[in-house]
Amino acid sequence: MHSHEEAKFMADIKEAAPEMVSAFFGFDKAVFGKNTGNLDLATRELIAVGVAVTTQCPYCIEDHAARAVEAGASKADIAEAVMVAAALRAGGGVTHGWKAMKSIAEDE
Repeated sequence: MHSHEEAKFMADIKEAAPEMVSAFFGFDKAVFGKNTGNLDLATRELIAVGVAVTTQCPYCIEDHAARAVEAGASKADIAEAVMVAAALRAGGGVTHGWKAMKSIAEDE
């Protein structure tokens, strides 16, 4: 498990920007509320796992993977969400490669 020792500094953020922190946590609660929207909670948490993998936030990866399992996702579901994220991230690398190819094509 990743160390959450730095999480204690959240108090500094709350103290310096209380309204913004409150709004952030209210939004998070609305998005991840059990009876919110059309997607079930496990699906929303699996989406969060995929996004967390692509943004490479270790705290979010751990938190949302655990929450996905609590919401009913399986180990295989988590693995699949990770692989979907990996495929998209790799695809982004390939499509950004088009710019490299374009830049040298213009010089020919």
